[in-house]
Amino acid sequence: MNDKTEATEADRALKQEHRAMWAQGDYPALASELVSDLGAILVDVCGVKPRHRVLDVAAGAGNAAIPAAMMKADVIASDLTPEMFDAGRRQAADRGVELEWQEADAEALPFQDNEFDVVMSCQGVMFAPHHQAAADELVRVCKPDGHIGLLNWTPEGFIGKMFDTMKPFAPPPPPGTQPPPLWGTEDHVRELLGSNVTDVKAEKRTVAITSFHHPEDFLHYFKSHYGPAISVYKFLGEDQDKVSALDKALTELADTFLEAHGDTTAQMEWEYLLLTAKKARPATS
Repeated sequence: MNDKTEATEADRALKQEHRAMWAQGDYPALASELVSDLGAILVDVCGVKPRHRVLDVAAGAGNAAIPAAMMKADVIASDLTPEMFDAGRRQAADRGVELEWQEADAEALPFQDNEFDVVMSCQGVMFAPHHQAAADELVRVCKPDGHIGLLNWTPEGFIGKMFDTMKPFAPPPPPGTQPPPLWGTEDHVRELLGSNVTDVKAEKRTVAITSFHHPEDFLHYFKSHYGPAISVYKFLGEDQDKVSALDKALTELADTFLEAHGDTTAQMEWEYLLLTAKKARPATS
């Protein structure tokens, strides 16, 4: 077996692990219950219009794809984990819209060059393990002068800090992969997109999370709903000392972000990077 074959098999195995990770728990419920507004925000800044061809990469259950379809765009929601599509189809039906759902690897999208007016991803492509490969695909399938829009958690925000907290308890990442929250760093995304894009606009925003009244509420919810967290706990298995240590670390992290609002409510602010760009036109000789 040559090195290329070994690399191909290792990548295939890695993608199967990623698919299985996101299929466990209930990410569609999490996205709907905690961050449902973010998809519509991304659709708005991307300027999605009727009859636009729109691709949502790593779409999950369509948190951004469904709002795009509500704008009467022609939308494809693509994801490595098609197990989430049934929830998306139910949500789309509830909102009276139709769109196409297609299994797809963000690093090898099964679409033609220059096919879409808008290519977007809402907390999705950031989890593709090879950042440059995924960025190149975003650009490739977008039409010249088309829009690329990304909404990703920042390293400094709560979700970025959560991944830092889990890292010592998780298995080491495969060689050549990069941490997801790097996609929440403007300089990193600019470097990934490079000269393939123009008119880059980026800003940091926060989303208010009001579902957790106590740090333990967050811990229990993410341990049951969020695939990456579930995978880390599965890796720890029956090692109760490490499980307890991770419980404590995540609870303490949540406590630092949780603030009282009035006498009966509590709120967390989760930071994200919102970035848009236009695909550059090919240079003319």
